Amino acid sequence: MANVSIVMGSDSDMPVMAQAAEILEKLGVEFEMTVISAHREPDIFFEYAKTAEARGIKVIIAGAGKAAHLPGMCAALFPMPVIGIPMKTSDLGGVDSLYSIVQMPSGIPVATVAINGGTNAGILAAKILAVGDAELLARLKDYSESLKNDVVKKAEKLEKIGYREYLSQMK
Repeated sequence: MANVSIVMGSDSDMPVMAQAAEILEKLGVEFEMTVISAHREPDIFFEYAKTAEARGIKVIIAGAGKAAHLPGMCAALFPMPVIGIPMKTSDLGGVDSLYSIVQMPSGIPVATVAINGGTNAGILAAKILAVGDAELLARLKDYSESLKNDVVKKAEKLEKIGYREYLSQMK
């Protein structure tokens, strides 16, 4: 049964939302994913958000651009955590989306990650679930350790070959 629901307002958001899915898969967290427009199909959206808890969903990751109402509307209807991903937009570079998601009224919080921050949304969802799941917490700790090890290896390589050679290998 899925613990996380990943929802986006448009399939054009899929590359960013897939980042959340990929990290959840890596961490062994089950999820569902769908496309729903809070503006274009409000009846379907309301059904989705109101039945999420009964479906076993513990966290919703909602991505949206421009007016970006999807995360906030999820938070208004779903009683557990909602993580918003503001999408980069062609008009205002995603700042419009960011402001729409973070400026929620008191009592309706949406945890918000960076513009196009799909990976961090997935990690945050896993961390929320890990509060009650020791095995997931262990996988998160292993993941963090692998990130640290990657940086250490890069630093060692840089020190060994120098910045010019390192830079040429990056291109």
